[in-house]
Amino acid sequence: MLRTRKTACSAAHGPKKCSQILLAMKLSQYGYDFSADLLAKYPAENRDESRLMVVNRAKGTIEHRIFKEIIEYFDEKDLFIFNDTKVFPARLYGNKEKTGAEIEIFLLRELNRELRLWDVLVDPARKIRIGNKLYFGDDDLLVAEVIDNTTSRGRTLRFLFDGSYEEFKETLFKLGETPLPKWVREKVEPEDAERYQTIFASKEGAVAAPTAGMHFSKHLFKRMEIKGIEKAFITLHVGLGNFRTVDVEDLSKHKMDSEQMIVNAEAVNTVNRAKDKGKNVCAVGTTVMRAIESAVSTDGHLKEFEGWTNKFIFPPYEFTVANSMISNFHMPLSTLLMIVAAFGGYEQVMDAYHVALKEGYRFGTYGDAMLILDK
Repeated sequence: MLRTRKTACSAAHGPKKCSQILLAMKLSQYGYDFSADLLAKYPAENRDESRLMVVNRAKGTIEHRIFKEIIEYFDEKDLFIFNDTKVFPARLYGNKEKTGAEIEIFLLRELNRELRLWDVLVDPARKIRIGNKLYFGDDDLLVAEVIDNTTSRGRTLRFLFDGSYEEFKETLFKLGETPLPKWVREKVEPEDAERYQTIFASKEGAVAAPTAGMHFSKHLFKRMEIKGIEKAFITLHVGLGNFRTVDVEDLSKHKMDSEQMIVNAEAVNTVNRAKDKGKNVCAVGTTVMRAIESAVSTDGHLKEFEGWTNKFIFPPYEFTVANSMISNFHMPLSTLLMIVAAFGGYEQVMDAYHVALKEGYRFGTYGDAMLILDK
């Protein structure tokens, strides 16, 4: 199989280029000299004042700017595509019946509204079995019963609650905590409820924030409006699959977790109009890039979509909708870094990451941003 792939690659690109392409399809090529102190524990004081590295893949240049200066690279009728998913307070702490053992529950998604069934992760998983009851809040305000095992850590819970659905959701979310990744900071603070959310978040359903969008402030949105830069919104409910480790060297064998997404008619019309006029179309984050590439027609236009995507993008990949992209600086060996490398060019992106390390950029969820341009 590998020999067939190599032969076809050599015929299409030549031996040297082919060798680079095949290297970029291997997990081990996405490591870099990472240490935990590179991770930002807090965002910039003002959302739009994080640092911005501008990588021009056509010119082979790198510039160091402040994020709010991003609009200098865009003109009237250019377009930014945002993910308007909203993070909900997905992490709960409770106790197991009888033993009172402390447990942590991470809500993944609602399975059935009427039956109040939820897909969750539990920790410690070995102690949580089918039939166990779990108690949450003062005076056991909320009770859940384990009704199924889904994976080694996954369970299906049925919440037992007397009251309307709205009262149940209000109680559940009041007991929940902002699902800030623990590698960012162990202790969540009340301010994280606002920090770990974009200003345009409106469609509830994510357990992780689309971090590239968190750099945009109301003031920056106003300046974009004054300049005539347009916006489109799609929805992809970000799941924990974004953080799942890749455990195969050959990236073509990695399977992404499915995530729910919606691309509506308004977004389709706005994006296709900008594309047809030859305007810059900027994907704000890897989730937007995955969503629009999951909803592209054979003629390269965006189409309406409502369903699930498990699209995994890695080099080499031919992008059809966006010609620029914003992303944070991602962890080594992550699928997020692979998407960015596919768009910006493997060598250019990895070189840019080495520059970021040297220049003291902040990495991760609350870190700095990169803008990749193609002209």
